[in-house]
Amino acid sequence: MPFETPPRIALVDYGAGNIRSVAKALERSDLEPVVTSDPAVVRATDGVLLPGVGAFRDAVLALEAAGLTDAIKEVTSGGRPYLGICFGLQLLFDEGTEHGITPGLGQLAGRVTRFPDKDENGEPLVVPHIGWNEVVYSKGRGGSGDHPMVQALPDRDIYYFVHSYRPEPEDESIIVGRANYGGTFAAAVAKDNVFAVQFHPEKSQSAGKRLLDAYRAWLDQC
Repeated sequence: MPFETPPRIALVDYGAGNIRSVAKALERSDLEPVVTSDPAVVRATDGVLLPGVGAFRDAVLALEAAGLTDAIKEVTSGGRPYLGICFGLQLLFDEGTEHGITPGLGQLAGRVTRFPDKDENGEPLVVPHIGWNEVVYSKGRGGSGDHPMVQALPDRDIYYFVHSYRPEPEDESIIVGRANYGGTFAAAVAKDNVFAVQFHPEKSQSAGKRLLDAYRAWLDQC
C-alpha cells in the first residue's frame, strides 16, 4: 500500500559520504532522509541508503567502529529496500583490493578492483574515471532484470561517476546496469531487496532524480 507521507530513509552517516547533497536529492523525490550513525535507527526506518566516497578499508573500519556493520547486513540479507551509492555498492562484496585485501560485508560474491592502466585496446586509461557516462540497463530477462528498480528506469540513462575502483561480481546475473570505461564494467547491481549503483544519483541531475523517484515507487510496492 502506498505511503501517505514521505517514507523515512536511514541515510547512513559513517563519515565517508556526501551526506548533505544526498539528503537534498532524497527530499526532491518525496523521501524523508534520516541522517544517522545509530544502528537502531537503521533497523527502524522504511528504507536504507548507504552512500560513500573515499578508501574501501577506511569505509569498512568506519562502519565497524560505529557498530553499523551488522545492521547493514540485516537489511541487505532480506530487510527493507536498500539503495547503495558508490561505496554503498562496493562494500557489499566479499573484498576490496585498495591498499591490500580488505574484507567487505560479504553480501554479494565478488571483489572490487582498480581500473587497469590501459584500456581494452592497449591505450593508456586515465584513472580515476570522472564525469558523465551512459548506463545501459538489462531488462525483462528474468531474475535481476525483473527487479522493480530496473523495470522503473529507462533502458539507458547518463549519470555522473567519480571512482578508481569497480565491482567484479562472481554472479554476472546480478549486473543490471553496464557502462564502458576502458571496457565494460558493472555500474548497477540488483538482488532481492538490494539495488546499488557505482555512480552518484545526487550529482546526476534529472537522471539521478529518475532513479530516486524509482526508489520511492519501489518503497510503495513493498
